[in-house]
Amino acid sequence: MVRIVTGDEPVLREIAKAVPVENITSPDMKKVLALMKEALYSQDDGVAICAPQIGESLRIFVVSGRTLADLAGVEEELPDRIFINPEFSKMSKKTEWLDEGCLSLRYLYGKVRRSVKASVKAYDQHGKKFELGGTGLLAQIFQHEIDHLNGIIFTDKAEDIKDMPPEKIS
Repeated sequence: MVRIVTGDEPVLREIAKAVPVENITSPDMKKVLALMKEALYSQDDGVAICAPQIGESLRIFVVSGRTLADLAGVEEELPDRIFINPEFSKMSKKTEWLDEGCLSLRYLYGKVRRSVKASVKAYDQHGKKFELGGTGLLAQIFQHEIDHLNGIIFTDKAEDIKDMPPEKIS
């Protein structure tokens, strides 16, 4: 099983490196994506993961298909969405304080001020450029994951941080 990097490891504080577009479809990238998905799906509550969370300082994140299905209100799981070299194309000025956690800081939760809408431009796993906008949880995921790629952990911005391991959650 792939180990998820924890909050005190230096790779989480690095600015992740861009993936050269010509390398996106390489066997090495396919392996990184497979490991990211394995790590993400090893956690029942995981919604997204970035490459630094598996120890790879690369500008990649994956949003789980199960999360996308929940957001779309459909029963069947949708394909995972891959974002390579993501950058914001739009962000709403309107923000809200949202509950947030992280697979690298297990069971710590806090409130983070996030834009309610965000759009991201990125490449998919086939090297095709796309843009996707989101509101609510999807916009929050975009912001959380791009923060990770910039060496920022949610607790750097969070207020009212609490440790809530499963036995304490009712």
